[in-house]
Amino acid sequence: MAKKRKKKTRGSKSKASPESIPSAELDVLACLWQEGPVTARRIREMMRKYRPMAHGSVVTLLTRLEDKGMVSKKKGNVGKAYLFSASRKPEPLYRKLTKEMVQRVFAGNVAAMVGALFDAQAPTKDELTEIQKAVNNSKRGAKQTRR
Repeated sequence: MAKKRKKKTRGSKSKASPESIPSAELDVLACLWQEGPVTARRIREMMRKYRPMAHGSVVTLLTRLEDKGMVSKKKGNVGKAYLFSASRKPEPLYRKLTKEMVQRVFAGNVAAMVGALFDAQAPTKDELTEIQKAVNNSKRGAKQTRR
């Protein structure tokens, strides 16, 4: 006898790991992290150049992220539109995805990844200052060699 699968009801929150976040949902989250509370229409406009999609598709992605507990919504001041915002900070996800990429793509070689990143897009002077601060902070706790 087949077991019945328990249907997930809207509003039931599950913790989503980076592995369970498809790239389209990640693109929506990136828009929310960049601008804060925005409408689905604004997200669609932000993604138009690199991921064009219908308004309903954006709303579906937002609903999925809301069900995962990663997005919250509140009624906007004008009309029927809702304002969506990220429920979590981006840094833990950045760390997880970056660590995964270093391992999978660069075989654990951080220097190769940083070199590829600089080749792909040169940092600004302000970004170089931030990078230098991060390097200085990392030197304090750096290991001599990787195993």
